[in-house]
Amino acid sequence: MENPKEKVLTIILGPTAVGKTDYAISLAKRLDSPVINCDSRQIFKEMTIGTAVPSREQLAEVRHYFIQTRSIAEHYAAGQYEIDALALLEELFKTRDNLVMCGGSGLYIDAVCNGLDAFPEPDMELRDSLNRRLENEGLESLRYQLKQLDPESYSTLDIANPQRIIRALEVTLQTGRKFSDWKTEQKKERPFSIRKVGLTMDRDRLYDRINARVDRMMADGLLDEVKSLDRFRYRDGVFCPDLNHIPPLRTVGYRELFDYLDGKTDLASAVDSIKTNTRRYAKRQLSYWGRDDSIKWIDSDQLDNQG
Repeated sequence: MENPKEKVLTIILGPTAVGKTDYAISLAKRLDSPVINCDSRQIFKEMTIGTAVPSREQLAEVRHYFIQTRSIAEHYAAGQYEIDALALLEELFKTRDNLVMCGGSGLYIDAVCNGLDAFPEPDMELRDSLNRRLENEGLESLRYQLKQLDPESYSTLDIANPQRIIRALEVTLQTGRKFSDWKTEQKKERPFSIRKVGLTMDRDRLYDRINARVDRMMADGLLDEVKSLDRFRYRDGVFCPDLNHIPPLRTVGYRELFDYLDGKTDLASAVDSIKTNTRRYAKRQLSYWGRDDSIKWIDSDQLDNQG
């Protein structure tokens, strides 16, 4: 997606635990750039350990943006991130020719690179009712309805992801237009060049790093962090154990420990589930970007930490 424009945004992407943060910082220091976060969960101020927010030392090395700037009590999604990130980029490019962005959230990266379609604002009452159906009827019921109303979306969406199914149904039911009809798939022109650098490594080694990171998070107090988020499960003063109405709390590493706190599993099994689900997430990240020919892939183990 590179073009001859003089301003260049370099996006460091890749699976979780591959070493993006260190590489982005080293590159930012070389380019005299801040690091612009595009991890959808590191934006939330209440989530630190489980989202692998950069350490104090790392944050002190270069200026970071969009790190713990929002509360999970707010509704914040890729559409708003596109607006916020483009406004920041416009301001920073006034005094710089090169900027560095870093993160593993494919939708947020797509929002910056290509723009998102102009979907309507969510109808929260409708979303709540769909989430209740998910809880009471299961995902298959929602899948079936989407298949009947919008077979094109059904055939292209990740039907294992309840949030994707709910969003497609929500838009279709809210507007009377199929979710797929809203998708123009037209890339928006950006006034800067985009360079994507993907970090990867041997799959077994990546999985070992993921397992070690989870153990480290638990030792650092992840369980206590999750306990501190229990207050967000109250709605109008009533405890609501269902996490579907609070998407950030469904993040891997959090939802498994909520299952433990809710008595659905023991702690050892919850930790094992975090490791398994994080490995699966890393695999999905790699699959997501595998179709993007514009990414230059680098073996993270070949880096010397100088970029």
